Amino acid sequence: MSRRGTAEKKTTKSDPIYRNRLVNMLVNRILKDGKKSLAYQILYRAMKRVQQKEKTNPLSVLRQAIRKITPHIGVKTKRRKRGSTRQVPIEIGYKQGKVLAIRWLLKAARKRSGRNMAFKLSSELADAFKGKGAAIRKKDEIRRMAEANRAFAHFR
Repeated sequence: MSRRGTAEKKTTKSDPIYRNRLVNMLVNRILKDGKKSLAYQILYRAMKRVQQKEKTNPLSVLRQAIRKITPHIGVKTKRRKRGSTRQVPIEIGYKQGKVLAIRWLLKAARKRSGRNMAFKLSSELADAFKGKGAAIRKKDEIRRMAEANRAFAHFR
């Protein structure tokens, strides 16, 4: 396979109901064992519950929740010559930040106690929308770690 040409960027498709790429990214991360229709059901039930709970457009709730969870700074482990490791703060780009936000949101939703995944996801989305919840705590924890290790920023 030749590597001489420029790499083609894949554009993410949008979902059938909301026509949104962010929703499709979320569905692809919910996906387990290739059951995409089940992942769509989970997300749509969660969005319906968010709409009933918050009395606003669930898509805007999802966007704002992801925006609040998205990190701008993080830490990366760098190894030194003598075997020591340092947590070096790095800036996180927009796309990578969104990927991390989705990952943290779903991890926090899976950890929650509740009836089913749709219920847990809707609760986590509502909490993130309000600025609280496990995913927001994860972002703050990472930010605090980056600020604590600011002295090692020159190791980038």
